Amino acid sequence: MSAIIGTLGDALSLFGTPSLFIYMAAGVFFGMYAGAMPGISVTMAMSLMVSFTYGWDMKPALAILIGCYVGGVYGGSRSAILLNVPGTPASLPTTFDGYPLAKKGQAAKALGITAIQSVIGGLIGAVFLLFCAPLITQFALLFSPRDYFLLAFMGILLMAGMTGASMAKGLFGGFLGMLIGCIGMDSSTAAQRFTFDSIYLMSGISSIAVIIGMFGLSESLLQMRDMTAVTVRKQKVDRILPSFKDAFGYLRITIQSSLIGVFVGALPGTGGNIAALIAYDQAKKTVKHPEVPFGEGAIEGLVAPESANNAACGGAVIPMLTLGIPGDTATALLLAALTIHGVQSGPLLMSEGGGVFGVIVGLVLFANVVLLPVSLTGIKIFAKIAEIPKPVLLPIIINLTVIGAYSIKLNLMDVYFMIGFGIAGYFLKLHNFATGPIALGLILCSLLELNLRRSMTMARFSVGKFFLDIFTHPLSLILFLLVAVMFLSQLGVLAKWKGRKGKKEK
Repeated sequence: MSAIIGTLGDALSLFGTPSLFIYMAAGVFFGMYAGAMPGISVTMAMSLMVSFTYGWDMKPALAILIGCYVGGVYGGSRSAILLNVPGTPASLPTTFDGYPLAKKGQAAKALGITAIQSVIGGLIGAVFLLFCAPLITQFALLFSPRDYFLLAFMGILLMAGMTGASMAKGLFGGFLGMLIGCIGMDSSTAAQRFTFDSIYLMSGISSIAVIIGMFGLSESLLQMRDMTAVTVRKQKVDRILPSFKDAFGYLRITIQSSLIGVFVGALPGTGGNIAALIAYDQAKKTVKHPEVPFGEGAIEGLVAPESANNAACGGAVIPMLTLGIPGDTATALLLAALTIHGVQSGPLLMSEGGGVFGVIVGLVLFANVVLLPVSLTGIKIFAKIAEIPKPVLLPIIINLTVIGAYSIKLNLMDVYFMIGFGIAGYFLKLHNFATGPIALGLILCSLLELNLRRSMTMARFSVGKFFLDIFTHPLSLILFLLVAVMFLSQLGVLAKWKGRKGKKEK
């Protein structure tokens, strides 16, 4: 308890330096609008800030970096709702119900709800960072490589089941994305895989380029196919703040999703991508009678992923501070910034860090408070984007996809990849294939491959020993059973079994 009180005191000491809140607001503002631009990821925005703040004092540098992190994770929802292009991978599930709401003329409502839910989720993540960091760290240490493998595989199963009526097509997309993720040089052996002796494929294919092409360009091509069928809905922008019901009427889903975000975000290497998916899936399972079906503009479909991916920010900071292991790529940059300023993360940071732990906790907490007013800026203007006539808007979106793909590495090959995957996504959508599993399979490929290799090494490359380890370790067994149940339920096997059981009882 004394440690928590000391940490809280260090966090509250930030009020003694009001200028830190200005730096924090600037970071949130920059991160939010950078995250809203397809191709400008949170990691890219933070890397710019790291180089910009290299010579600063520690507190202002951390204030602007953490603000950029929190704002960037939220910002990805704006393009996801308005353009059906997730600004960040963690906002991919937001497209499922956010874009349908925009097409119904409720873009401002969707943007306001995501702002409130992101703030609440972020605050819950910060509170867990303050009170439960050591406990959550101990929980994260229980996960072995095989558990991370099962968790990543669970993420692909979730996406395969929730983005289309056909489970087979969803699985095909997931495995296709994993195959694309294998292109390039092997990270362990440096052997070339599927490069066909091309130097342009040796570094692999950027997941951001694939996401921009599969979502932004393919959707634009699909709408250009029949312009007469595309209608522009008048957006309701009479109020920015959502109603009390929209903001707090889904508190159970918010808390449930935020808890998922905290615990999944605390697992090194996972971040908000898997957390948002699991939260969305759990919302679908626990909300029995939504006012609007999921996938057609359900408010619960916005609440779950947005509260989860922002809560994951607080979760991802926990292993970074307590173990020196970043939870995702953004916290890896935070860890680098701490190292630059002479701070060594690890188990002794809380007791011997000179109050740095409390300062970071306070910055995460107050950055989410600052996010509320900043996130409400520009909603009316952004909502009007959905009112632009399609013959004008679609060419603008296509130009943005090109700019976004080029800005990843300032490499024209990323633009060519984006165009190629955009055309492929167009034909896949024509035949009712979901593009979400492809993107997620590519994102999770490295996590799957790395942890499968580690697991097989621990099992001495014996498949039998690998499964024996799963069945003899409680956590691995629980995850394996969850994956099995999820797979069988999405195939409809469990529903048929329950139906037969019910008939026998009658």
